[in-house]
Amino acid sequence: MSAGEVAMQPQAADPCERLPAIAAPPAHSAWRRRVRWLAGTLSTVLITLAGLLLVTFLLGRVLPADPVLRVVGDRAPQDLYDRVYREMGLHRPLAQQFALFIGDMVRGNFGKSSVTGNPIGEDILRYFPATVELATLAIVLGVLGAIPLGVLCARYAGRWPDHLVRVASLVGHSVPIFWLGIVGLLVFYARLGWVAGPGRLDVAYRYAVPDVTRLMLVDSLLAGEWEVFGNALSHIVLPAALLGLVALGYVARMTRSFLLWQLRQDYTTVLRLKGLSESAILWRHALRNAAGPILAVIALTYAYLLEGAVLTETVFAWPGLGMYITDSLFAADIPAVLTATLLVGLIFMLINIASELIQSTLDPRTRRP
Repeated sequence: MSAGEVAMQPQAADPCERLPAIAAPPAHSAWRRRVRWLAGTLSTVLITLAGLLLVTFLLGRVLPADPVLRVVGDRAPQDLYDRVYREMGLHRPLAQQFALFIGDMVRGNFGKSSVTGNPIGEDILRYFPATVELATLAIVLGVLGAIPLGVLCARYAGRWPDHLVRVASLVGHSVPIFWLGIVGLLVFYARLGWVAGPGRLDVAYRYAVPDVTRLMLVDSLLAGEWEVFGNALSHIVLPAALLGLVALGYVARMTRSFLLWQLRQDYTTVLRLKGLSESAILWRHALRNAAGPILAVIALTYAYLLEGAVLTETVFAWPGLGMYITDSLFAADIPAVLTATLLVGLIFMLINIASELIQSTLDPRTRRP
């Protein structure tokens, strides 16, 4: 066949030309999805916050402690009791009392603490930073150990390193934290003298640095007081390490589960065929793809440390929110207990939303349609 005949032959149509053109999604659809997601998240926050306020209000009404006796005392005359009873609005229907309660919460009027004699809001601002400092250092120590251990378990799944780490993390997560605190004080403080004792700071350094952030480690660094920083670090390292041990066990097990799921995906088979080692696949690819759920677990664990440090703070006499709740509970200071509980619930809710945001950002597949 000559070149001219070849040119006269009908050419096959390009298969791509027969496909209908795919229209790009309109630009406003992405904004519409974001607005819809934001509206849904905001409505969820408001509903959850309303439920949290309602539960806190009802707890204050069903607890056996009498709020009027907390103010007037046990030996007050009946007319004084009745007057304070009406001033506190307890004679109103529950719906009106709940509305007044929400109004006080919005205005920041939490009442006065019968334990300290200060406004409850000021007490929380003074005690809560100590809990934040303790929980933050604990989650940092826990994550620094949990991620490598989780990768190690996934790398040697079903073998003795995996079993050893899993058993150790399970024991560390199951042992009561107050028992660990007592044993830690007896060994590392009383016997070895490696760390300082209970409390947040020695008495000699208590007023050595100004309260800028109310975080003792940060304030001492800002003031350039290295001796105060060393003393504060010596006090916090043992309770933070024990709380970090609790976080380490849970985060390590969850990291192992997420990584094993990633190793069963098809892309890891392709990477193995390309000659990549298991360690490279784990650290460079599997861990990156599992970062979203791992960060969500870390965020929720941090929220748990913020609310679950009561026993640790009690054992170590740590002046945090947990110890404040305990002292208020023993003194029947119900408004202080309920306000601190409401704060903990609010923080847990916000961290939960933040973890969802982080996971949806790192993994688009988890985003809501």
